[in-house]
Amino acid sequence: MSTGWIVTIVILVVLVALIIGLYFLGKRAEKRQAEQKEQMEAVKQTVSMLVIDKKKMKIKDAGLPSVVLENTPKLMRGSKLPIVKAKIGPQVMSLVCDAAIFDQLPVKKEVKATVSGIYITGFKGLHGKIETTPVKKSRFKKMVENLQEKAGAKPVK
Repeated sequence: MSTGWIVTIVILVVLVALIIGLYFLGKRAEKRQAEQKEQMEAVKQTVSMLVIDKKKMKIKDAGLPSVVLENTPKLMRGSKLPIVKAKIGPQVMSLVCDAAIFDQLPVKKEVKATVSGIYITGFKGLHGKIETTPVKKSRFKKMVENLQEKAGAKPVK
């Protein structure tokens, strides 16, 4: 056998081993996520709150309790999270919001939110209709939509 074939076979074996390893890691991550979701569902509460402000901030700048900062992995501390500053009763708190509902959460409005610890998982409007602020599109997204419109393709959502 030539050297080229040996190198190709070794590369293929390494790639197959890598794919198998990623498969099992993905399965384990799915199980952990399901367990965490069950725990969050078990301790969720419905709370009436006034949303004061919402931003995407780093964990260390968000004003969250020191226990939260200590328990987060070091790689995660630099990433930005959707943080909501809300008044719950007489107390002003910083809470972490689910990324899926962060854009729809109204500012300076009273909402009835589903909270699990310091994590907001859902909300409903308390008084009247909730008006969501339109999300600003980046230049790149505008350019892609413009090019798709010119080409006659459907815009990607």
